[in-house]
Amino acid sequence: MLSGLVVAALVFAAVPAHAGEPGPSGLGDPYYPGAGNGGYDVKHYDVHLEYDPATDVVSGYTTVLLTTTRELSGVYFDFALPVRWTKVDGREGGFAQHHKELLVGTGGDVPAGTNVFVTVGYSVSPSDTHADVPVTMWKRTPDGALAIAAPSMSPWWYPSNDHPSDKATYDVAITVPAGVEAISNGELLGTYPQNDGRVTWGWYSGTPQTTYATFLAIGQFDLRRSTTADGKPVLNAYSTALSGTAAQQSVERTPEVVRFLEGKFGAYPMADLGGLVTPYTSSSLETQTRPSYPAWVFRNGPNTYVVAHEMAHQWFGNSVSMSRWSDIWLSEGFATYAEWLWSEANGEGTARELANWTYNYYAADHEVWDVAVADPTPQYQYGAAVHERGALALQALRTEVGDAVFFRTLRTWAERKARGNGTSAEFAALAEEVAGRDLDTLFRTWVFSAGKPVVMTAAAATAEPVSFRQIHRR
Repeated sequence: MLSGLVVAALVFAAVPAHAGEPGPSGLGDPYYPGAGNGGYDVKHYDVHLEYDPATDVVSGYTTVLLTTTRELSGVYFDFALPVRWTKVDGREGGFAQHHKELLVGTGGDVPAGTNVFVTVGYSVSPSDTHADVPVTMWKRTPDGALAIAAPSMSPWWYPSNDHPSDKATYDVAITVPAGVEAISNGELLGTYPQNDGRVTWGWYSGTPQTTYATFLAIGQFDLRRSTTADGKPVLNAYSTALSGTAAQQSVERTPEVVRFLEGKFGAYPMADLGGLVTPYTSSSLETQTRPSYPAWVFRNGPNTYVVAHEMAHQWFGNSVSMSRWSDIWLSEGFATYAEWLWSEANGEGTARELANWTYNYYAADHEVWDVAVADPTPQYQYGAAVHERGALALQALRTEVGDAVFFRTLRTWAERKARGNGTSAEFAALAEEVAGRDLDTLFRTWVFSAGKPVVMTAAAATAEPVSFRQIHRR
């Protein structure tokens, strides 16, 4: 977040002296106080870029349609790349940058409730770093580039309100040399040849998505397209650098996995589905509609558990997103529990057996119990304290209320919060509503407190280790 002195200097440079204040340059998230920006709500991103793999240069512009939520004289965006020009409602405007903050002056006070189009132009290699931003998340690959990462990726390829509480729809148009693929979220509108021999790939995401779940993958990919039984487009993209067939044997089963999850969570909340596999990423990510998988997760052969995990995120994490980063168990814990349900359906260990084994795996003095599931701290937000303990909390709830109430709770949560955000307290309140009774002790024990609970369930039984857990989690 910018200091008061720097803010004053930027406001003076970017907007007329008579103007009021710009919105805050951070939303004050307890884990990432500078993430996101205040004073407006993004409705739509329109990203138009050109990329040359030979030079690693990105050129183009992004137009952000936003609605002000207070009177503003300027708007902040999270953006690390040097800006060449800006426009507000088609008129050239002033701007200033410091670190990863971009301030665009609106040319005067804009009342609350006003729709504003802000366009930002830029041309640069995102791999280049400078003193203000010494580390880039942009990844150049032997055949192109990847913009896939969490918790923050957008500042290295488009200006954004980079926090999961502000979701928006997207148009992404990427122009690349002929013979190169450019993959993103949602529906492939088409590929459009240009007069200079290049090709523009057009993508549309009509379901609001978070910035960290928005991705760009450029390079050599084998595209496989099909349609689900109910008419949804499926597009899978496999890097041509992959070896073996385990990735395809897993990701091509995505429609089957989705049908199973629909039986547990309700109707699939997206218009498209698929996956992307590349050897150039280090971890899987629930990029919306089309999760990204690193090649290594298929090193031991077909792995549909990772597909179940990432596709479960389309309900929990993408459709229903966290309101703040401390609520990440509502995404990761639910997705891990989907793996347990998939195991249960495939006769490779029930969710209860997996929960009991996981509970017994971690001794009471293990660091996994040092934080609360609903407040894991940035240090543990992507570890077992969230993934596995979040799943343990769900199994404890299932045991307490029974299957009928438990799955009705999950479906109700997915339906009521669809396209929006939720908190741990809201989920606990909903569970009590559906169950028709007080569940304060259960949630206080499993979600809101640190420490290992005394027992896994009221009727805990030690289970033998299950093979897929040992292979894919240990």
